[in-house]
Amino acid sequence: MDTLARSLGSSGLPHPICVDIAREAIAAGDVDSASARAEAFRRTLLTDVVNATGVLLHTNLGRAPLAHTQRASAQTVEFDLATGARGSRQSAVGRLFSRLTGAEDAMVVNNNAAAVLLVLAAVAAGRDVPVSRGESVEIGGSFRVPEVMEQSGCRLVDVGTTNRTRLSDYERAVARPDTDVALVMKVHPSNYRVEGFIEETSIAELATLDVPVMADIGSGLVDSTVPWLQGPPPAWLAGEPAAVQAIADGADIVTFSGDKLFGGPQAGIIAGRRDLIDLCRRHPLARALRPGGLVLRSLQDTALTYLDKRAATDIAFWRMVDRSTADLRADAERIVAQIGDGRVSVAEMDALPGAGSAPGITMPSVGLVVEGDHLVSLRSHVVPVIARSRDHRTFLDLRAVDPSDHAVIVAASIEALR
Repeated sequence: MDTLARSLGSSGLPHPICVDIAREAIAAGDVDSASARAEAFRRTLLTDVVNATGVLLHTNLGRAPLAHTQRASAQTVEFDLATGARGSRQSAVGRLFSRLTGAEDAMVVNNNAAAVLLVLAAVAAGRDVPVSRGESVEIGGSFRVPEVMEQSGCRLVDVGTTNRTRLSDYERAVARPDTDVALVMKVHPSNYRVEGFIEETSIAELATLDVPVMADIGSGLVDSTVPWLQGPPPAWLAGEPAAVQAIADGADIVTFSGDKLFGGPQAGIIAGRRDLIDLCRRHPLARALRPGGLVLRSLQDTALTYLDKRAATDIAFWRMVDRSTADLRADAERIVAQIGDGRVSVAEMDALPGAGSAPGITMPSVGLVVEGDHLVSLRSHVVPVIARSRDHRTFLDLRAVDPSDHAVIVAASIEALR
């Protein structure tokens, strides 16, 4: 067994893992399978892949791609350099998000579900929260608005109907003698869209009510005018809620994700009125849901990138978005020439923002079409390439592929076609 385990050293796996794999192969009576077992184990670990699916923020592939490095050094997570005393891990990043969104104050937790839970627990526990029936949704990973509200200790009050909810519906809920409304909650449906005979109540209308307004805008667009991009906002962003506009329209508190349209690490951002943020900050759940120093530093770097107006070049998601179809076509033609196989061609495609952002909306893209279904072979490449297939053809969309990975596309395609 020791000899077999040592023979697996080239797999790059730690020796104790190689021993376990060798033991499994011997127990199965198939010593020759040890190498394949080691490779299978290695591929269960988190690994870099090339996302050629056309879904830019692919939840299964980590959503927003993010490069972040820092020294193995102590940092001022909870230390105030001015006083030499203990500080708050929320102060630095909170100040930056306050500036970005136009809110009085801000804080961060480990994801947006946690942000919603914390706000409701801190502000509305034991009280009523009206939500439109059309916004009482389930988002990916079984995140159900009614269940999160139940866990927070508040009481859900359904208002309106699935397709139409008016301001008067909220007014009646607030005025009812049998309710004790703490706030009204507006939820971005995220991964679905209702069309046709519909009506919804805007944040500006809800702000006329005599209770605070909470807006869960979900996908994390900071500013709908996208001032970091050249030219007007992309058409696919039309209707996507944004933090700056939500605060300006009168939302008292907004929550959104850090790893979607914001383009940073997984986190939940809470921004709004200082008194409400303070309630969240002092709630016992805040400690359980707080992010660590790595996430805080990464969020800080991402926020500073926006404030420096470098988002279009320095944030991977916005680099993908900002690429022209002409550039993508030129890249596709170069890749096809390098592959040198008549079974590969260039084609126009439709990419998706992904991660529940802009549901039902696509953006023009360009990629490769390979005759035959090669998904397994592409995934088996030394750097796995994740694509999609339909009608016995394989599609590799280039919008989410960094140009530095084009060589991987070439090598993996040649290997698959072989």
